[in-house]
Amino acid sequence: MIVGTAGHIDHGKSSLVRALTGVETDRLKEEKARGISIDLGFAYRTFPNGERIGFIDVPGHERFIHTMLAGAGGIDFALLVVAADDGVMPQTREHLAILDLLAVRRGVVVITKADLATDERLLAVEIEIEALLSGSALAGSPVIPVSSATGLGVDTLEALLSQAAREIGKRSAKGRFRLAVDRAFALQGAGTVVTGTVLGGEVRIGDTVRVSPSGLVARVRSIHAQNEKAQIGKAGDRCALNLTGERIGRDAISRGDMIVDEHLHAPTARIDAQLSVLPSEPRPLGQWFPVHLHHGAAEVAARIVLLDDVQIAPGTSSVVQLVVDRPIAAMSGDRFVIRDTSAQRTIGGGRLLDLRAPARKRRSPERRALLQALALDTPRAMLAALLETPPYYVNLEQLARDLGLGSEETSTLYDDVIRIPPDSGDNVMAPSRWLRLRQGLLADLESYHAENPDQPGIGLERLRLMGEIRPPAPLFRLILQGLQRQGVLSLDGAWVKLASHVVRFSPKDEVLWGQVEPHLLGEERFRPPRTRDFANMLEVDEPRMRSLLKRASRMGLVHEVAHDSFFARVVVATIIEILQDVAGTKAKGEFTAADLRDRLDNGRKVAIEILEFLDRHGVTLRRGDLRRLNPHRLDLFGNAAGDEREASQTDFQEVNAERRDPVQARPVS
Repeated sequence: MIVGTAGHIDHGKSSLVRALTGVETDRLKEEKARGISIDLGFAYRTFPNGERIGFIDVPGHERFIHTMLAGAGGIDFALLVVAADDGVMPQTREHLAILDLLAVRRGVVVITKADLATDERLLAVEIEIEALLSGSALAGSPVIPVSSATGLGVDTLEALLSQAAREIGKRSAKGRFRLAVDRAFALQGAGTVVTGTVLGGEVRIGDTVRVSPSGLVARVRSIHAQNEKAQIGKAGDRCALNLTGERIGRDAISRGDMIVDEHLHAPTARIDAQLSVLPSEPRPLGQWFPVHLHHGAAEVAARIVLLDDVQIAPGTSSVVQLVVDRPIAAMSGDRFVIRDTSAQRTIGGGRLLDLRAPARKRRSPERRALLQALALDTPRAMLAALLETPPYYVNLEQLARDLGLGSEETSTLYDDVIRIPPDSGDNVMAPSRWLRLRQGLLADLESYHAENPDQPGIGLERLRLMGEIRPPAPLFRLILQGLQRQGVLSLDGAWVKLASHVVRFSPKDEVLWGQVEPHLLGEERFRPPRTRDFANMLEVDEPRMRSLLKRASRMGLVHEVAHDSFFARVVVATIIEILQDVAGTKAKGEFTAADLRDRLDNGRKVAIEILEFLDRHGVTLRRGDLRRLNPHRLDLFGNAAGDEREASQTDFQEVNAERRDPVQARPVS
């Protein structure tokens, strides 16, 4: 168990810790000279029942509230100290408010200097404390008079702490490792050492970890847990880690950093959060309100973005977006505190919800529903709610990372999901939502074919936007590719159609097309005849020839690259492949119209027409006379064989739990 002190300056917090442990926590020369705590102090004691308890002694001066916050983030139990002579003071109230905001629910109030007070005075202070605690998380906590000088009440306090340690027990070591750094220093003969409270998971000697948010990689050379040598450090332990690695020096790590499992390194600078403003705040908080954000042992400047149209009044709560000046290492569910920019007062605090908050559309109904889901108490409840919230799918890998979950815990989140594996991780949908998506998609295709029988299909983006459920475009393409492999539909470049849908020429046009097609695919394919040329060559009316080629374009057989200039679809795909080859030989991948003209031997005018056509469709990106290919649009005209081969390696079917991820997944049907 980790116990943290709290209370006003000169109320005897350090003396109380010394009486309990025999350790002097004021180690700095200035602290000893001035008789006040300036930095965090640490002490440990093994109680007669075998419980080893760590103590974090925090400074009480208002100038060092930021230091108090750095130590309070990982405590299990609070020692709220009130001196018998002074009674409740300003920092008593502020420290108690901070404990409330950090959700510290267990504690005891100690009336120090009890040997110097009369019984009447002690009773008056107890009444004052009872009123102070009313409505707080520590309401109803024991109040014990103690004298660090004479030992009065120390035995009673020790017994209470020992009992609390048994009741609280050890924190679960499940999940991934996180340690909030509150000290970093160099030790002669050892190197870089960091200390802090393990917030989750466990770490062993030899493990590879990340320093976040910097991203530096380190190896754990040795561990001290609860001030004793150890092979392993677990959640709830005060740990010192001796770290080694490239660029791992004392100056590379500082208070506020996190030492984390490699999977958890994902710094963020924009977070949606639930914020409660203290009743003591003099005025409402408005848009873009500047604050100091305290999270773990970190302190960083931030701005508050309101997600409602009204300001946040004192004593009320609201969902907000926190925009921080520099990235921090955080987890969904972490507690935080905000103070004013002059460090004079604590404004409020709350709980982090979404670590990947968007800068746009942050007030939409979909965002509000998502944040309500993320505010639920358990990961399992969160996932169930998220799967019924737009966009109706969840990236399990990202959710597990943001919640600090390991593979074993992730496997318990959901019993029955449909897995959709994109490039970036495992996406899942609820079976009912998948069925609605699939049925709606096929119904939209059937309706489109009925209204447009002469069209070869519908564009991917248009089809995506027709649906009630609209996955992001990359995920939507993956879904379509899975359905194509099942034989339900067909993907042809930019077109989607039902597998059963066929567009045909009339018998008369079929004959004429048979005369046109060889010219579009033969030696003239890179400079095919224009509409008038075809009409003259085949001795048909120009309007009829134009009608035939327009129909062929709607059928997806050709593309009208320029007015009355039609290229076979497969030829356009071939030209894109040629441009990829050309770009591969050029510095920065940039090429000119002359480069294409020389490869196709089709004249400058036709080469420019082709490139302008590709410009319009986003396949090429032009800057002056130079162009480069857009890698995200290369498959627009059917050049997608490589992408489909890659996607086919992970089909929509039941995923072997031992091979991939332990969450059970049903096959898509």
